[in-house]
Amino acid sequence: MNFKKDLGNMLRARFPYIYISSWEEDRVLDTISLVAQDENLIKTKRNVLSWTLTNGIIKDGSQVLKDTKNPMKALEFIEKYEEASIFVLKDFHVFLGDGNRPCDLEIVRKLRDLVYSLKQSIKPKNIIFISPRLVLPNDLQKDVTVMEFELPSAKELEKLLIDMIEVNKTSGRLTVDLLPEEREMLARASLGLTYQEAENAFARAMVTNSSIDKRDIELVLEEKRQIIRKSEILEFIKHDLDMDDVGGLENLKRWIIKRNNSWMQSASTYCLPNPKGVLITGVPGCGKSLIAKAISAIWKLPLLRLDMGKIYSGLVGSSEENMRKAIKTAEAVSPSILWIDEIEKGFGDNNNGDSGTSTRILGTFLTWMQEKNKPVFVVATANNIHKLPSELLRKGRFDEIFFVDLPTKRERIEIFKLHLNKRLKDEKVKSSIHVDDELLNNLAQLTEGFVGAEIEHIVVSGLFEAFYESRGLTCDDLEKAIHSTVPLSVTQAEQIIGIRTWASTRAVAATPRSDRKEYNNFTEESSDIIASRGGRAIDF
Repeated sequence: MNFKKDLGNMLRARFPYIYISSWEEDRVLDTISLVAQDENLIKTKRNVLSWTLTNGIIKDGSQVLKDTKNPMKALEFIEKYEEASIFVLKDFHVFLGDGNRPCDLEIVRKLRDLVYSLKQSIKPKNIIFISPRLVLPNDLQKDVTVMEFELPSAKELEKLLIDMIEVNKTSGRLTVDLLPEEREMLARASLGLTYQEAENAFARAMVTNSSIDKRDIELVLEEKRQIIRKSEILEFIKHDLDMDDVGGLENLKRWIIKRNNSWMQSASTYCLPNPKGVLITGVPGCGKSLIAKAISAIWKLPLLRLDMGKIYSGLVGSSEENMRKAIKTAEAVSPSILWIDEIEKGFGDNNNGDSGTSTRILGTFLTWMQEKNKPVFVVATANNIHKLPSELLRKGRFDEIFFVDLPTKRERIEIFKLHLNKRLKDEKVKSSIHVDDELLNNLAQLTEGFVGAEIEHIVVSGLFEAFYESRGLTCDDLEKAIHSTVPLSVTQAEQIIGIRTWASTRAVAATPRSDRKEYNNFTEESSDIIASRGGRAIDF
């Protein structure tokens, strides 16, 4: 949307009331002033006068007109004013009813009376409301036009960053180590912030160590965390994981890596859309949640967890509003990653009997997934894919559906190696064991059918044995833990076979085809499915 052009058209068409919901009063006012003096946008140049409850009506930036602090007096002044003008009323929503108080009926009536006067005045006059949130009583909804004022674009934020760098470089107080593409990455990381918030983030990065480089992206993300912390629905997930902390799943990893930086300007050369998201299903405990955190780490984007339990609140109609609020917040801090863990619990068929609330929430979510143009990448995980409605699974919602199966032998070797190296830090603890190919191969052989979470538990259980006896970890400790563990593949064999059957023709395997040859005799039926029914045996 071209905001200046649209605003100019509305002013020329004598729209009496325009409502702009934004926290950036100064930026909106500057834009209105530019439009008011541009004869290409409006035929007649106009004065811009602003009103606040504390100062009344201000003309020419400083002249305060007396006796106009009272909102009724201000409206009477506007009615009698005879010059071509635009009146900007700040925070006028407090008189229109803001949820905590009823609207001022006298002021609402006066605004309705003013409509004819504004439209028929000899010199054009318009009123623009600027408020941080949209509040409109029913009586005014037909007379007021609502406009969307976008947050600063990547180009605006990059220009702000360049200007701040030049000012501080000239004074000799700043060391700059930014390539052009890294500068763009820093600017795009600040998308979703207001102009002032971005300025604060850049200033904080510059004063932290008197330098600015690509590592300062983390400080920019900290400003975004402030927005998330104020949300009661989304949770900002902070972590120190990366792709190396996920054992195996190379097919899924390659797919993710190939889409890194796809929201950057360079991707527009290829006319690429922003990736929508992935749905990851499979056996519980195989690393689906780890993948969501790893994507956030490798893409250097904030990870927001949507708690579906907070969406379904008790008040009628509030659940739908909560979903819209969550979506709006995720878009406000975009580019970002929205993680919905165990999505079937929020959108599955277990929500029947709720008077259609879950159906309406699902509809809101599906419409947004289909039409969103902001770079919000959705990572949804599901243990029981059968509970999800078919409309959520069709093409266009998610870019791809991945199936995470039981780890192959090669993947189990990687998982054991990862957890042992991560925990064997002290020389005393690792003095009795040597993590080599022979040990890892033996452990992987003994854990056929074990999931990643169970392998981690085995390492932890072995370390507890060693800790109890104040000695180093041994291979016997790990083997003892293995033999005392009944894996999920035994306790939930039927469910796993059912998931594998579904995924064989409907999802892409997260494990590469070459590794899937290592599947052994979990059961005859399941091994046949993996080996011969892999209808979507795609490698990325």
